[in-house]
Amino acid sequence: MPSMPLDGVRVLDLSHALAGPFCSTMLADFGADVIKLEPRGAGDISRAWGAPLPGGETAYFVSLHRNKRGIEVDLKAPAGKDLFFSLVAKCDVVLENYRVGALARLGLGYEKARERNPGIIYCSVSGFGQDGPYRDRAALDLIVQSESGMISTTGEPGGHGVRCGVSIADMTAGMYAAFGIMLALRVKERTGRGQAIDVSMLEGQLSLLGSMIGGYFADGELPLPMGTAYKALLPYQTFRTRTRDLALAVGSEKLWKVFCPAIGCPELTDDPRYRTNADRARNRETLIARLQEVFLTRPYEEWEPILLAQGIPMGAINSIAQVVDHPQVIARGALVETAHPRAGKVKMVGAPVRLSETPGSVRTPAPMLGEHTDQVLREVLGLSDEAIAALRKAGAIGGLKK
Repeated sequence: MPSMPLDGVRVLDLSHALAGPFCSTMLADFGADVIKLEPRGAGDISRAWGAPLPGGETAYFVSLHRNKRGIEVDLKAPAGKDLFFSLVAKCDVVLENYRVGALARLGLGYEKARERNPGIIYCSVSGFGQDGPYRDRAALDLIVQSESGMISTTGEPGGHGVRCGVSIADMTAGMYAAFGIMLALRVKERTGRGQAIDVSMLEGQLSLLGSMIGGYFADGELPLPMGTAYKALLPYQTFRTRTRDLALAVGSEKLWKVFCPAIGCPELTDDPRYRTNADRARNRETLIARLQEVFLTRPYEEWEPILLAQGIPMGAINSIAQVVDHPQVIARGALVETAHPRAGKVKMVGAPVRLSETPGSVRTPAPMLGEHTDQVLREVLGLSDEAIAALRKAGAIGGLKK
């Protein structure tokens, strides 16, 4: 069995909520030894989020924290701080998403960490970055979607902007954090040196809005909510049919010439109002109204084979219930099941990146609070049972005794 891509990489994960944990899950799925350090007694705030599962667990936490080992440490206690630095000496990466400066005020920031381990990669995820006038602001996903301009572009025309249905600011930051860590690991391979990584949720959203921002600089027009439509390309949106909505994307002039006869409107192909994408954009209102009339003449079930036969990108508007039973999702094994000691069998989304030789996988369930404290202290730091018992008696650690 080939080793996994990140075998041998150890991550000390102090993060909580979503952005940081999403990053460490990406690393853990591909073999990194992720040690999730949670505050003694309190645990990750997201343990209380989402739909409840048996045993007091939640679907949110259990789905997000597979493949990790959990320890419970009081980082405010002197002995807890000593444990932190002992673990830093044995790790490649520290990941955190506390308020900016919080760990530094505890004496646990990057500068102190690299004194103990010059090769440490210290990744900090925050709402607005480690400097600048907004650095001290608290920021959950909704706040960053708002401040970044993302909400102003999302929603129906003429209405108020709406939050993206998933926590896209958190998840984008988590992906960029994983990307930054991989870059820093590559540098460390060559130089042996670690570095600090500063990931801003705000800048992650700016990267997603890059084409809109570029367009604004080019023409000065303010991007506004367009529902499912897209300013740069059309027809590219959803349409009502007699039964269910249909998503349509005619992405080139070649496809436009195929599309018009396919829907029974060959005259639209060379209509001077619609001949090119630029023409269609100038005459969006009349074109979309015409196409909507056409799509209402048939049910979705008839339109699907007509459009697919001509290679026109199209799809149905599925609910989550329909997605989990989707034939493509099932055929690809995109959903996996793991057995949790308290919650029982839990289904979740598997690793979305597929490598032919060294694939990622869901191997172990999310840890219970402090579940692996003793195991990690024995295996990683070589502590004796007596030393672990003394730490527990002093209140520096929690966790389940093994």
